[in-house]
Amino acid sequence: MLYFLTFGTVLGLSAGLAPGPLLTLVISETLRHDVKSGVKIALAPIITDFPIIILTFYILSKFTSFHPILGVISLGGGIFILTLGYESIRTKGIDPGIQERESRSLTKGILANVLNPHPYLFWFSVGAPAMTKAIGINISALLAFITSFYVCLVGSKIILAFLVGKSKSFLSGRIYIYIMRFLGMLLCVLAFVLFYDGLKLLGIIGG
Repeated sequence: MLYFLTFGTVLGLSAGLAPGPLLTLVISETLRHDVKSGVKIALAPIITDFPIIILTFYILSKFTSFHPILGVISLGGGIFILTLGYESIRTKGIDPGIQERESRSLTKGILANVLNPHPYLFWFSVGAPAMTKAIGINISALLAFITSFYVCLVGSKIILAFLVGKSKSFLSGRIYIYIMRFLGMLLCVLAFVLFYDGLKLLGIIGG
């Protein structure tokens, strides 16, 4: 259970703090309007991800007895997470001067997340396989993963909205860069865990 709690926490923090369309909207809404507007955008994944989770979990549940398929998916997830880790380590901060001409709302935040390919890639290659593995242990492990992931994903974006509201220089400062690089290294470690699981499912290594 501790494994899934840690897994969800690292993934949630990394996804929440990493530059992307949704974080851009959080920043721009906070700068143009107020912190409350940024918080509304930060809540979008709670609404948009639910159908994605159900769909990917349903698809993968059909392949639980096909270890080679799950092994390939796990390797793909490892590559995806390793790429995110590499990008996090190389981050140089975000320009907080981003401004949007159009007024944004929760609805537009939802659309931005729905049209972003990252949630689909994440849940199919990493999230859903982790949930399948967790539910094979017990329901508590599954809840630990999902809860820690979304608390950290949404919570980190909300905290960033407050920080941007108080200090626009935070996102280009050293603290943010160091946090992202540290999370990037943790993601690389998790990627190798997925590689190990994938190779084990494929029967390439023993376990």
